[in-house]
Formats: sequence, C-alpha cells, structure tokens
Amino acid sequence: MTNINFGRIYNPIQYYIVWCVKYRRKILIDDIERTLKELLIEISNENNIKIVEMETDLDHIHILIECSPQHFVPNILRKFKGVSARKLFLKYSEIKTKLWGGHLWNSSYFVATVSENTEEQIKRYIQTQKER
Repeated sequence: MTNINFGRIYNPIQYYIVWCVKYRRKILIDDIERTLKELLIEISNENNIKIVEMETDLDHIHILIECSPQHFVPNILRKFKGVSARKLFLKYSEIKTKLWGGHLWNSSYFVATVSENTEEQIKRYIQTQKER
C-alpha cells in the first residue's frame, strides 16, 4: 500500500502562553530582558513558529505565537524554556545567585488557544504588561 499525500493545507493555530521565573525572582530587566527576547525569536525562527506579540514583566513573560497544528505545545515550551535558560545562564551567570537549584523557569505555564475574536484583546494585554 502506498502513502498518498492529499495536499492538506492547515490553518495556523495561535497560542497565548505565559510562564514565570522560578520563585518569581524579578530578573527580567535591561540586557537580560533584551537577550531573552532575542533568544526566543531565534528559537521560534529555527522551529517554524511565528511570534506575533511578546512582552516581559520583571518575573514572567507573555507571548502570542502562531504555528501549525503539528506543533506540540509542551515541546515548544521545552525548547523556549530550556534553550533560553541555558544561554542566559552562560551569558549572565550572576542570575544563578538569585535562584536556588539552578533552574531559571518555573516548571508550570499557562496556555490558551486564541480565536480571531480574541486576538486583538490578547495583543493589547501583552503590549501593556509593563504598565500594569
């Protein structure tokens, strides 16, 4: 039996994701914040994920991504959190002193799918994180 490709084209799915620094330490400032955002853009580009909106607060990050249905959200988060933690610890070793056990991110996260009806609201919410 042969494998037939029916040429299915899937619409991308948007996810709103939030995760926190371990112990809610307020370390996402200045160069660390800029580097984190650069790393997340780099990781998303390497994995065919589009970052629609992104903003940090001192101890957490809000991100709106768009990807294919074949992407598995826990794998996306494992890449975002794992790679960024490793590279931030290498570049900014002083942040380890604020964290016990050497983990940058809390293991939990929030994720929700985004509809066309809620996309603009979520974008505005992410954009105003530093004002809250």
